[in-house]
Amino acid sequence: MKFIIDNLALIAIAVVSGGMLLWTSFSRPGSSGGVSAAEAVRLMNREKGVLIDVCEASEHAAGHCVGSRNIPLGDLERRAAELPKNKQLPVLLMCQSGSRSARAAAALRKLGYQRALPVQGGLRAWREAGLPVEKVEKVEKIEKGAAGKAAVDKS
Repeated sequence: MKFIIDNLALIAIAVVSGGMLLWTSFSRPGSSGGVSAAEAVRLMNREKGVLIDVCEASEHAAGHCVGSRNIPLGDLERRAAELPKNKQLPVLLMCQSGSRSARAAAALRKLGYQRALPVQGGLRAWREAGLPVEKVEKVEKIEKGAAGKAAVDKS
């Protein structure tokens, strides 16, 4: 008993730190800021997740994740028909830094997409993870039938 009284502060610190470790390990992925780039790739490969780039068209043309669809944040609700019909699929949202994608995830959750998750760090984190990025080199008018030419950027 004397040991407990003498070391009460150390015991309290150990209990609090253990509780914090347990809390973070049991918290739901994506509930506090989204998923990492690696987790996004896992969700796309194993659970048929859909990657949506919520950047403006000019930003998307300058560089975006390979395989992403571009639906700017301002057009998200209007272009909801372009989103997956199955609202149980993971919808991964990407922007340049991660701030717009968090707002997009909140908007999609209101539309019934409970697995709408922003990618933490956005395109910057995607590049840092060494994942492929492509740029649109040449954009022609859609009336002519060509949407553009894409090249993979290794940087």
